[in-house]
Amino acid sequence: MAPPVRRHTLIASGGVGAFIILWQLTAMYLVDPFFLPTPTSVLIGAVNLLSQGTLVSYVAVSLLRIFVGWALGSLLAIPIGLFIGISPLFRALVDPFIHFFRFIPAIAFLTLFMVWFGVGETSKILLIMYATGFIVTINTATGVTSIPQEKLDAGRVLGANPRQLFFHVTVPASIPFIFVGMRLALASSFLVIVAAEMLAANSGLGYLIWTSRLFFRIDWMFTGIVAIGILGFLSDRLWRWIGRHFLYRYLREITRY
Repeated sequence: MAPPVRRHTLIASGGVGAFIILWQLTAMYLVDPFFLPTPTSVLIGAVNLLSQGTLVSYVAVSLLRIFVGWALGSLLAIPIGLFIGISPLFRALVDPFIHFFRFIPAIAFLTLFMVWFGVGETSKILLIMYATGFIVTINTATGVTSIPQEKLDAGRVLGANPRQLFFHVTVPASIPFIFVGMRLALASSFLVIVAAEMLAANSGLGYLIWTSRLFFRIDWMFTGIVAIGILGFLSDRLWRWIGRHFLYRYLREITRY
């Protein structure tokens, strides 16, 4: 019998292959290829964009915006979430604002951010920071407030002062929640950047998808969509790999999915 990891890979590969075959047959026999290009047509369109250098440059631009905004948003949100978790007074102060703004989608602020910060990179990165911040903040605060009181009491009994308790008990116990929050925020960053690039950019995968309609190049649209999916998949797998190899002692079972 094949090892579990190898069996899982084979099943996943088989599912992807079956989906591509179904897509090919549907596009060939059931739908007008103009509206649903075949996988081979999308591949040819991707090769065309690669030969022009367009696809590589747009991928690089989008990834740079995503990772910079995601990293900065997480770095800002983690200490806020930790402070919310350990300070009931601060939690009561900021709780109405967090639960108000987190329900407003980041894209709703796109026009305002363009007016305030211009149409360059700053507005897009800040928009991703906005989308990232609330997810990571709430997950981090949840991690702190979920620490069993017995664990904190045990630290105090052993003589730990508040600073030691924070760095040796609170932060390590919150790392799984921070990790998951950053993983969810990464997916949100991809959603935000595509919408932002569609409406206020002259480069990036969202811009490619949006402008392809002007040339009636549905295959280029699908190229951008598939590229976003692949990049998101690889980014998620990279984050999981980082968790398994560098944060294993804190995460244990959480990186299996």
